[in-house]
Amino acid sequence: MKDTIRQLIQQALTRLTEDGVLPAGLTPAIQVENSKDKSHGDFASNIAMMLAKPAGLKPRELAEKLIAALPANPSISKVEIAGPGFLNFFQNSDALAQRLQKALADERLGVRKHGDLQRVVVDLSSPNLAKEMHVGHLRSTIIGDAVARVLEFLGDAVTRQNHVGDWGTQFGMLLAHLEENPASAESELADLEQFYRAAKKRFDESEAFADRARQLVVKLQAGEAECLRLWQRFNEVSLSHCQEVYERLGVRLTPDDIRGESAYNDELPGIVQALRDKGLLTESDGAQCVFLDEFRNAEGNPLPVIVQKAGGGYLYATTDLAAMRYRSRVLEADRVLYFVDQRQALHFQMVFAVARRAGFVREGTDLEHMGFGTMNGADGRPFKTRDGGTVKLIDLLDEAEQRAYALVKGKNPELPEDELRGIARAVGIGAVKYADLSKHRTSDYSFNFELMLSFEGNTAPYLLYAYTRVASVFRKLGKSLEAIDGDLVLEAEQEQALAARLAQFGEVLGNVAEKGQPHLLCAYLYDLAGLFSSFYENCPILAADTPARQQSRLLLAALTGRTLRQGLELLGLETLERM
Repeated sequence: MKDTIRQLIQQALTRLTEDGVLPAGLTPAIQVENSKDKSHGDFASNIAMMLAKPAGLKPRELAEKLIAALPANPSISKVEIAGPGFLNFFQNSDALAQRLQKALADERLGVRKHGDLQRVVVDLSSPNLAKEMHVGHLRSTIIGDAVARVLEFLGDAVTRQNHVGDWGTQFGMLLAHLEENPASAESELADLEQFYRAAKKRFDESEAFADRARQLVVKLQAGEAECLRLWQRFNEVSLSHCQEVYERLGVRLTPDDIRGESAYNDELPGIVQALRDKGLLTESDGAQCVFLDEFRNAEGNPLPVIVQKAGGGYLYATTDLAAMRYRSRVLEADRVLYFVDQRQALHFQMVFAVARRAGFVREGTDLEHMGFGTMNGADGRPFKTRDGGTVKLIDLLDEAEQRAYALVKGKNPELPEDELRGIARAVGIGAVKYADLSKHRTSDYSFNFELMLSFEGNTAPYLLYAYTRVASVFRKLGKSLEAIDGDLVLEAEQEQALAARLAQFGEVLGNVAEKGQPHLLCAYLYDLAGLFSSFYENCPILAADTPARQQSRLLLAALTGRTLRQGLELLGLETLERM
């Protein structure tokens, strides 16, 4: 609808330019916003205030001329001037009803991407295989998954890339420990944290062990067969832990999506040589660096992008550059989205700039760092165990399900055990994910089980319950949400408000895809649930006074239920038919 209004305004501007009211050559960005107060219409634009000065008119005068020049459109019932010169657009309820009727007949709910479809690479999760996944991996995994789902729903071709840390000096230490304890390796690897701590302890205490670890790193990098065999075994076990977490979280990551640091190992010398050939390399203290004028420290000195250490080793920047080249040239990505901690912002700004300067990415490839804040404890500090250790992600999910089970059983003790467990899984895992996804991506947030498991406020339990409330209407009729027909007629104020919000689903998804911010979808679904509640209380459905009105309201309820279900699914939440 906003695009339609922008087109109407553009046509009016063209007409006023031809009539000499506006000077030629104006190319304003036409802004159309959703109105917060429905008494002021459904949409508003400040175009008259933007162009009043070049037109030599007062904003309200220009607004009057714009309204007179606007072409008629069946989707708009009227346009009014408000305040200093806002244009308020009221959409036609009959046209809105027809639009939603078409959405009901479409399994995609009438949602299509505005603009060209793209090939998008999403870099997400990326755990270090030296340890089990911990709470610090949650945000990248679930935010990246939600955005990837939305991009796919809009029609983009999405390739997930799990850039795991499966290479580097720490693996020498782990391989040395595997080599020392072959008989107990399998049992010890069941707990990666314990295995890592034992290896680190040996490394710190024994110089002979440390020397052996360093030798194994060299052998591993040289491709020595036994080192590679042990390394592959370690990775298999480590990745199986990761996959268990992904399946518990319900994220769409599989072993086929893994392309770790090791995949680029053979390309790193070529990356350095390519930078040298471009005249971008400078030696500094024996290291090979790229210095770009636009990146300087507080003293004004250029900051280095180190691509090769003095000893010949490579760094994260080198591997990242190789990955960018692969994603642009081989995967032919139009966009590459990096869901990585906000604290890495400068790193990505610098390597993006180097990649472009070196010609590693095609002209049409957009590189975007989708940074996120930290997950903290209730005290506002980084989330830790009581003894100050790292919280395993699998342990967090276990506790979430246990707490949800106690909550659900307290409310529904009569439910069968298997159903209680199923509900507890959906509510517990959903609560953890939604509490994160509903926050602005770049913000830090405090983890709080009590708040995230509440049935009040913008939480997973509230939204899951809102969906079951819609589903219960159709369960009483013995029908599915897809099996309702009839004509949709929007009469009551609550019907029109709910319908107007339903029509904005595609716009919201477009914003999520563009900005990489799932909290926009969370806010929309929460608002939608509240509008349905008002509609449900004020507009009887099953007790409607006429069959036609009942069918119309059933259609509106069905579209609400399907939108809630689809929206929650795009966030990676499992919906329930009853709770």
